[in-house]
Amino acid sequence: MGEPVGFIHIRALILLLVVVASAEAHEIGTTRVSVSFHDTKYRIDVVTSPRTLLRARVVEIRFGEVRSIPRVDVLAENTIRFTGDIPHNAGPFTWRFPLIYSTYSLALPNGLQWVEGEARSSPFSLPPSRLAVIRQYLQLGFTHILPHGFDHILFVLGLFLLSTRWKPLLSQVTAFTIAHSITLGLTMYGVVSISPRIVEPAIALSIAYVAVENVMTTQLKPWRVGIVFAFGLLHGMGFAGVLRELGLPRSQFLTALITFNVGVELGQLAVIATAFLLVAQWYRAKPWYRQRLVVPASAMIAATGVFWTVQRLM
Repeated sequence: MGEPVGFIHIRALILLLVVVASAEAHEIGTTRVSVSFHDTKYRIDVVTSPRTLLRARVVEIRFGEVRSIPRVDVLAENTIRFTGDIPHNAGPFTWRFPLIYSTYSLALPNGLQWVEGEARSSPFSLPPSRLAVIRQYLQLGFTHILPHGFDHILFVLGLFLLSTRWKPLLSQVTAFTIAHSITLGLTMYGVVSISPRIVEPAIALSIAYVAVENVMTTQLKPWRVGIVFAFGLLHGMGFAGVLRELGLPRSQFLTALITFNVGVELGQLAVIATAFLLVAQWYRAKPWYRQRLVVPASAMIAATGVFWTVQRLM
């Protein structure tokens, strides 16, 4: 026998009350959260129902173990914005919205997370700030020359040894700087690509060339600036190879690229300044300066360049 009609009506009424109560208590598909980071600041926009919006200030924002107390602004009847400072040396970002009981979307710079109701989101590692990127890649560019870039150091010294006058040096350094800046950028953006098997021996050969020319002449010939520019293009590709291994942050790609290049320039200037203070300042006016310093030093640089060329070809 079937159940009495009265019992069926009662069960249906109870079921209806449960559904209504659930709809009141749960945010079913109405909540969306988007997060963005700008250097040392964060911004979180929450789109939810007007009823939940009134109580939305109880959110939990953490960077590692540090909880952030945000500024709260209501933008519209269903949108609220949280803004604040990212703590120094911040840990991974996490988010929790204890008023929500159903799954909702959390949009982060690296994609979308689905958060189960009042649970805490998965940790998100913050992209580095612009200041942190500047510090890091400035140091990486400088240390790529001093003390790690022995081949680039010898090339710069080869430029320095040509003449005791500043004009020839500045002409060469300027041409070299412009050239390697061009190919560093083009290579990192994927516009130019040449195998290291070609670039690395060519860099070594460029070192030998400028050193040999130092022995053969004391003046800046018109073609030397053009040749130094061509060699600078090669060295820029070498810098790009190192930079690829280090990696560039996607969010700060151009900042890191420019800062690395500035670090390289500072390293080269440090090499020139050191050579001037230790050698040229004291001895460039001596009649034996070229015979006793420039020629032997250039010969050793040339021999090293030839050795590296053969070694890298093999």
